[in-house]
Amino acid sequence: MYDYFQSVLGLEWGYLVAVVTHILMITVGILIGLAFLLLMDRKVWAAVQLRKGPNVVGPFGLLQSFADFFKFATKEPVIPAGADKTVFLLAPLISFVLAFAAWAVIPVYEGWAVANINVGALYLFAISSLGVYGIIMGGWASNSKYPFLGSLRSAAQMVSYEVSLGFVIVTVFLLADSLNLSEIVMAQSGGVHHWYFLKLFPVFVVFFISALAETNRPPFDLPEAESELVAGYQVEYGSTPYLLFMIAEYANIVLMCALMTLFFFGGWHPLFDIAPFTWLHGVFWFLGKVVFFFFMFAMAKAMVPRYRYDQLMRIGWKIFLPFTLFWIFGQAVFMAVF
Repeated sequence: MYDYFQSVLGLEWGYLVAVVTHILMITVGILIGLAFLLLMDRKVWAAVQLRKGPNVVGPFGLLQSFADFFKFATKEPVIPAGADKTVFLLAPLISFVLAFAAWAVIPVYEGWAVANINVGALYLFAISSLGVYGIIMGGWASNSKYPFLGSLRSAAQMVSYEVSLGFVIVTVFLLADSLNLSEIVMAQSGGVHHWYFLKLFPVFVVFFISALAETNRPPFDLPEAESELVAGYQVEYGSTPYLLFMIAEYANIVLMCALMTLFFFGGWHPLFDIAPFTWLHGVFWFLGKVVFFFFMFAMAKAMVPRYRYDQLMRIGWKIFLPFTLFWIFGQAVFMAVF
């Protein structure tokens, strides 16, 4: 694509148009994918509870998410009288933009990342650490105690589990000897026996649980706990601002699924590096693994009861943090000796 636009429009303009086109393709693809993944989330939850789930709008309910989108987009936004209007409207926009900005370094296939930078993992750390600001701003600007409590919970929770996620990713760096996401995936080529989840299975489990907490998914959805905070930091939001919060949350969930695919499950590489597995294009392998992990997220939501907040913090600081530190030290010593 880049070569085509540069041959037609010249080097500078061709590169600019190619980058913008690439960004639009990724953004539109994620938005359409989120519509069907959200439907899948609701269908899985319904199946666990022996219900049918959404089945009215379109065949098998396939258009339900699009109907919800148009409903939110056409409703009038209501802003509380005592709210800080600028910050109130800016908060969901910040969450939305940051959620999609992280996808700039995600390689769906070899050479298919918008920005294939050598410090792609550090870029993800930076973007994820900024993501909490949108939630804090939304809770504070609402001028209500329940949204503010939800935003404070979210700040503590996201910071706590970002530490565990960061240490787990360090173990992947040690094996791959690179911070470039494409090179990490290429280091796992050759089949399932080369994938890092076999060597790093305990820390992969830590990563999965921490990803649930980082994205406010059940059983760690304390920042928006309906039974305690009446939807938490977003209780005062409706129509398009609420929609932006929800899209950002699900985009972050799918991002975590993509990171598990890249770091532990070989990215776009097939299960075995032989036919007929190699007949399927790498993009489909990548998307299939992402959908599988999203299914695991949905099953956790449907099956696991919510934790208390003190239990959530204890797991993050007293179990995951020392365990990942000990693992990094042990892995580094093992690699240095052997």
